[in-house]
Amino acid sequence: MTVTDPVANLQTLIRCASVTPAEGGALTALAEMLQPLGFKIERMTASEPGTPDIENLYARLGTEEPHLMFAGHTDVVPVGDAASWSHPPFGAEIADGELFGRGAVDMKGGIACFAAAVARHIEKHGKPAGSISFLITGDEEGPAINGTVKLLQWAAERGETWDASLVGEPTNPDRLGDMIKIGRRGSISGFITVHGVQGHAAYPHLADNPVRSIIKLTEALLDPPFDTGTDNFQPSNLEVTTIDVGNAATNVIPARATAAFNIRFNDTWTAETLKAEIIGRLDAAAADDTLRPERAPAKYDITWSERPSQVFLTRNNALIASLSSAIENTTGQRPVLSTTGGTSDARFIKDYCPVVEFGLVGKTMHMVDERVAVSDLETLTEIYQTFIKRWFENADL
Repeated sequence: MTVTDPVANLQTLIRCASVTPAEGGALTALAEMLQPLGFKIERMTASEPGTPDIENLYARLGTEEPHLMFAGHTDVVPVGDAASWSHPPFGAEIADGELFGRGAVDMKGGIACFAAAVARHIEKHGKPAGSISFLITGDEEGPAINGTVKLLQWAAERGETWDASLVGEPTNPDRLGDMIKIGRRGSISGFITVHGVQGHAAYPHLADNPVRSIIKLTEALLDPPFDTGTDNFQPSNLEVTTIDVGNAATNVIPARATAAFNIRFNDTWTAETLKAEIIGRLDAAAADDTLRPERAPAKYDITWSERPSQVFLTRNNALIASLSSAIENTTGQRPVLSTTGGTSDARFIKDYCPVVEFGLVGKTMHMVDERVAVSDLETLTEIYQTFIKRWFENADL
């Protein structure tokens, strides 16, 4: 295997059917790419009651500072209906200049390119004056319990420290070079239950219809807006994702109504201040007797998702400038510095070092016929190679 070839690297990784939580041979294949380059390879399996064990990989080249971490995941989402694919989802076939396969852009492609970039850097410049590590999980597309968060803890307990991290997620919306993610909005999910009294729809005075209250409570979460956005982030946005009463009968008032919601929030808030705002809105709505004058206040409970994601913004000139200039030098365009989109494992890494994200074009991720232009694999490798050189030159800035 020639590790300098990102196409060959990606084909090898795609042919490993590593659907979460299966390792599928992907981490072993990556280790076989990195070991000849001089990386020390370590494998760690993380466990948690009630969740599948997850295999993870940590590889380091060098022992000195500064230390650059490349982070990502080899696990992929299920292929769906394999018969709907125009090429086998784990075949890594090339057609019309595109490489097809699950994980091609999310995110085995980024891993394949960074491995090739490191190999080319070593060929051209020798080993870097510092250290490069790969921190790769098999649990990004799943619960994210036994993956990056535990791998970071494990490595830190062994004395590992990092000066910066690049996550190879597919950040570009349309073409390679569009966008670097320099932060992420926070995310909180919650579940509301309104308790009523079941009864006959013809005798509402003998019952307490929770549907009336769940309407008021969810309306209070949707209006007014939480904020108008900040210099670096778009406005916080809450979506009610389900309302349910579990009632198949049209003449029965249900005993309870539930709603689930998710809010993506900016740096106006912390998870704690936002929870307080939401509870305040719900309490006020529960006391509103417009729809149920004889039954106010409504009785409700709220539970929160176990681990909210905090908002973060990276301000590190050496990291952002080195990557931006590498992209512009290779593609001719200046990338937008963005905080849009969902969450990623960068939310864990930011507690250990400055982190940004940059990878392939994400248009086909998680879709049938996920694919990447072969030319983009070469371009991304060139970007990464230039970035590695410039980051080590600028790491003290």
